[in-house]
Amino acid sequence: MKFQLDEPQGGNSISKHDGRSVWVNGEAYGSSLLVPWRGEVQAWALSRFDELSGSHFEQILSLKPELVIFGSGARIRFAKPALYQSLIQARIGVETMDLAAACRTYNVLASEGRNVLAALLIEV
Repeated sequence: MKFQLDEPQGGNSISKHDGRSVWVNGEAYGSSLLVPWRGEVQAWALSRFDELSGSHFEQILSLKPELVIFGSGARIRFAKPALYQSLIQARIGVETMDLAAACRTYNVLASEGRNVLAALLIEV
């Protein structure tokens, strides 16, 4: 039986999360962030769910993902579709889940070589 380490082809991998931080490629992030399949992790200026605005989702457009996994914090909360209308118009899919599920799902999709982006809300 052949054993092979699965690593995302794009390079970014979420290795750990604890609700207060997310580790991407071994580096801890203690505030909300955008994790693209390829490229640099970006800060996402958001500290509470009720602060969400359309501009938060506009930031994602420049990264041109095929799919966005929105980790809405410790529990699942759905943003109003009007907030991510720009993503819908660009035919970019948006899936919402809690932070833990978003991290797991991102890793699976990234390991398949999908152009996915994790938008992770870490509430402080």
